[in-house]
Amino acid sequence: MLLETPSISEAVITTAAPRIVLIKPRSRRNAPNKLRRWTTRILLLIAVAFLVNTFIGEAALVPTGSMQGTILIGDHILLNKLSYGPAIPFTGWRLPQFKSVQRGNIIAFHYPRDPSMNFLKRVAAVGGDVVEIRDDILYINGIPIREPYAVHTAKRWLRHPEQMSPRLVPAGNLFVLGDNRDNSDDSRYWGMVPVANVIGEPFMIVWSYDAPSRDWLDENPARQLRFYASIMTNLVGRTRWSRTGSLL
Repeated sequence: MLLETPSISEAVITTAAPRIVLIKPRSRRNAPNKLRRWTTRILLLIAVAFLVNTFIGEAALVPTGSMQGTILIGDHILLNKLSYGPAIPFTGWRLPQFKSVQRGNIIAFHYPRDPSMNFLKRVAAVGGDVVEIRDDILYINGIPIREPYAVHTAKRWLRHPEQMSPRLVPAGNLFVLGDNRDNSDDSRYWGMVPVANVIGEPFMIVWSYDAPSRDWLDENPARQLRFYASIMTNLVGRTRWSRTGSLL
C-alpha cells in the first residue's frame, strides 16, 4: 500500500511574523502643562468670585435686630451692588450708578463714623427733605408717613412717644432709620449718611438661622467653634425654611 505524504505546501504551517509595538514614553512636559491648566482654572474662578462679590452681589449676615419686623437676626442676605455704582478696588473710582436711592429703600452702607463697619437701615428721607418725628409718627416735609414696617418692641410702660425736632437733610445725604425703632442705632443719634457710602440693597434671603444676636457677634474662638458646631447639629430644626430663598 502506498501512503501519500503531504506536499510541502500542506505540511508547512505558515504563521504571520510577530509585530513589535513600540510604546512611546509619556512626555515629561505633560505634568507641567496639567499643573498650568489647573492653576489657570483656579485663578480664573478666584477672579470671577472677586468680580461678582465686588461689582454684582455680596452675601452678608444680619447679626442684630435693628430691622426686626422685616429682616431678622440670623438672616443671610444677598446684596445688589451693581445698581448703585460699586467702588473699583484700589482706586478712587466707581462704576456708573444705575439707580438712585429712594425713600423707603433698605440699603447697606458704610457707617459714617467707622467706614470699616457696614450697617443696614431703611431710608426715611433724602437730600432736601425736612424730617421730623411727632408722637412716634414720621413726618417728611410736614406730611405724616405711613410706615407699616415700623415696630416698637419696648414695653409700653417703659417708653414714651418719640419726639424729634425738624432736621434738614443736606444734598447728597440720607436720613436712615431702623424698622425696630426702639432698638436701632441710626440717623437719630449720629446724623446723616453720605450717598457715596451706599454699598447696595438686599434683594434675597439666601439662608435664615434662628440664633440670638450674642451668638453671631461673639468673637471668642472657642465659643464660636461651639456655636458653628451646634449649627451643624441643629441645621434642619433651626433654619427658618419659610424665609430661606425669599425675595425682599
